[in-house]
Amino acid sequence: MPLAIEDYAIVGDTQTAALVGLDGSVDWLCFPRFDSDACFAALLGDPSHGRWLIAPAAADRRTTRSYRPGALVLETEHETADGVVRVIDFMPPRGAAPDIVRIVEGVSGRVTMTTELAIRFGYGAVMPWVRKIADAVVAIAGPDALCLRTPVPLVGDDMRHRGEFVVTAGDRVPFVLTWFPSHEAIPRAINAEHALRDTLDYWTEWSSRCNYEGPHKDAVVRSLITLKSLTYGPTGGIVAAPTTSLPEAIGGVRNWDYRYCWLRDATFTLEALLSAGYTEEAAAWRDWLLRAAAGSPADLQILYGAAGERRITEFELPWLPGYEGSVPVRVGNAAAGQLQLDVYGEVMNCLFDSAADGVADDGFAWSLQVQLLSHLAGAWREPDAGIWEVRGPRRHFTHSKVMAWVAFDRGARTATRLGDIEGAARWRANADEVHAEVCRQAYDAERGAFMQYYGAPGLDASLLLLPIVGFLPPTDPRVIGTVEAIERDLVQDGLVLRYRSDEAVDGLPPGEAAFLACSFWLADCYALLGRAEDAMAMFDRLCSLANDVGLLAEEYDAPLGRQVGNFPQAFSHVSLVATAYRLTGPG
Repeated sequence: MPLAIEDYAIVGDTQTAALVGLDGSVDWLCFPRFDSDACFAALLGDPSHGRWLIAPAAADRRTTRSYRPGALVLETEHETADGVVRVIDFMPPRGAAPDIVRIVEGVSGRVTMTTELAIRFGYGAVMPWVRKIADAVVAIAGPDALCLRTPVPLVGDDMRHRGEFVVTAGDRVPFVLTWFPSHEAIPRAINAEHALRDTLDYWTEWSSRCNYEGPHKDAVVRSLITLKSLTYGPTGGIVAAPTTSLPEAIGGVRNWDYRYCWLRDATFTLEALLSAGYTEEAAAWRDWLLRAAAGSPADLQILYGAAGERRITEFELPWLPGYEGSVPVRVGNAAAGQLQLDVYGEVMNCLFDSAADGVADDGFAWSLQVQLLSHLAGAWREPDAGIWEVRGPRRHFTHSKVMAWVAFDRGARTATRLGDIEGAARWRANADEVHAEVCRQAYDAERGAFMQYYGAPGLDASLLLLPIVGFLPPTDPRVIGTVEAIERDLVQDGLVLRYRSDEAVDGLPPGEAAFLACSFWLADCYALLGRAEDAMAMFDRLCSLANDVGLLAEEYDAPLGRQVGNFPQAFSHVSLVATAYRLTGPG
């Protein structure tokens, strides 16, 4: 059985990422991209579905771990009765081929170590052909190949290779696993120690550019490093998470593939990167957004592949038993075909903010925005699937309409800046029309709060965005009433639910935990309402939920005291950074 979600840490090379467990096992890794088939899939099954273990042979040990300051280099220290050993895990900046490097360092005493390599291509389904070739163990199946180089003698067969070795103080034993296309020659070996220095230099230089100096600086820097690690370097796209099918409720069916780029994350991601001083990354994300959104406005999707791919077919992997029995295990995401009107607002807001913060525009951005707005003018009255991608009936979700208003509002303001008086008047008229309808149709005067969708009594945490996006001022009684209603009805164990999943809104069986991004939004609203102590208390609580190396999943199950959902989750870390700057600024 895999570990608790929070017992994993991430290493990556800004094109893919691996999850390394506290027990020394790499239980999840997709090569060569985030959305490639996994070669280690024990996370969603057991060791027979692929994993790579390096750990002391003795079961009785004390384990601690940390990242090197400012870097994506993980150090796991095992203390046994015979001594102390450290395992250093990292993925060097991508060179000719992607590598994952593990260096075993003797700290004190004499420790017997064991390693086990079980490669399974195709998400645990494909047994490779494994042979010793020169100095490497090479596994090949179909288009994929992996080679492992290490001075440790390994024995085994196609099922697995094992080895045992002893380290004493000062020893450093390298392991380098490299992916390459099976039709090509085995890549040249890299020097593990040189790769470590290069990786440390890369990450410490990058993280040193962060301008944040407020409380929880370590959490902010770690969140930014995590966001960078989830960036697909060749295009600038940022995937929502490096994993698929980690459940929103243990044993449930809410298991989705998050290894893609969501437009809904655009504004928050841009805000976080620009606030922290990462203009280059913000510009790359903006450019990815422009390329992905290019084409007919009617064909705008809510999510794309890391390089902007549109076809993201969803299917199930029945041979994987799922994380702690949570099935089905899904690959791909059918939400790519949903209508979600809020993405038009996300795109427009992202482009508006990037221009305001000095991200250069080559002229293409405005022509795209005009096309999007022209299409939205005839589409905003349609029901949609909403921000939470419900798999039930389409509805007139309040958040979707509010984001349509955001699109027209930002369009009008951009047109004014560009001197397009006619366009500014047209988009402002559209914005006013949407605003009036939302206030008329979505507000429940008797309850004193906005509702999840027209004509329904339910609440939705996305309504916390109303003052954040400027739809209404935070002092408006309707905003105050909505925040108070959410506090009463959606706050559970001090954290915020997206909505009540037992109200059959989303077409799925009930049951999910608190959504961390929504909890950060409540902290933002507290700050806007002048409730500074409440805002900081919520922010402190949320930061305390990160695991021992500062990582957050999508949700937190307070009754179980554990993280759930895909991990680490970009939206959670983006929200942490955005709230940190909103509460305390850069310094």
